[in-house]
Amino acid sequence: MSIIISTEDIIRQVKISCNIPDVLQGIARERIIKKASEQLGVTVTPEELQKEGDSIRLANKLVKAKDTWAWLEKHHLSLDEFEEFVHFQVLSRKLANHLFAGQVEKIFYENQINFNTAVTHEVLLEDRDLALELFFALQEGEVTFPEIARQYIQDPELRRMGGYQGIRRRMDFRPEVAAAVFAAKPPQILKPITTSKGIYLIWVEEIIQPKLDERVRSQIIQDLFNGWLQQQIVAETIQVQLDKPNNTNSPLINSA
Repeated sequence: MSIIISTEDIIRQVKISCNIPDVLQGIARERIIKKASEQLGVTVTPEELQKEGDSIRLANKLVKAKDTWAWLEKHHLSLDEFEEFVHFQVLSRKLANHLFAGQVEKIFYENQINFNTAVTHEVLLEDRDLALELFFALQEGEVTFPEIARQYIQDPELRRMGGYQGIRRRMDFRPEVAAAVFAAKPPQILKPITTSKGIYLIWVEEIIQPKLDERVRSQIIQDLFNGWLQQQIVAETIQVQLDKPNNTNSPLINSA
């Protein structure tokens, strides 16, 4: 049996999944970026378009032409639409650089502490007494952190990695956790930290002092660009031309 899905079905699914606001934000962002680029004379060259297309294919492991065509079919994109997608990726990045590349050094040095990153391994527990017991056992060398992770982490993948959380910025941590993590002298086991989510048992493996490399530079530009975009969206009046619901008498609405 085949399932036939129409454009109307897709729109309906987007609506009943409550994803319309996200779609509207995406459309508004696109319109604002294109308009600002035109006003500022930001354009995309054929060479930049080709380079970005190659990067996207590489990122999606589209080695052969048939792989690319299969990917386009999966995403219901025509070749023209794919080129439009690639063009917009380059245009967005060039506009962001045009607007904010000159502010990067100032932002970085004024907020350098916020660009510190930490490498941590974490176990989230519900019982503070248990967390303290494990903390003291770790200090005494009676147990290792990987052993605790294997016993108390439910997620299989996270358990295999021993609770490894990767490299994260200060803003990626809960505030009460960040304060303790970035005051640590790695490698160090932190005393259990109580939060509304649970009790964190954390091994701080490394604190990485920030450098203004290309990764951090791109991150700052993107953060500034996202903030600017949000301001532009708020300043705009978005008029949505969709069919209005015709049933206003549902008890789901009126019972409140």
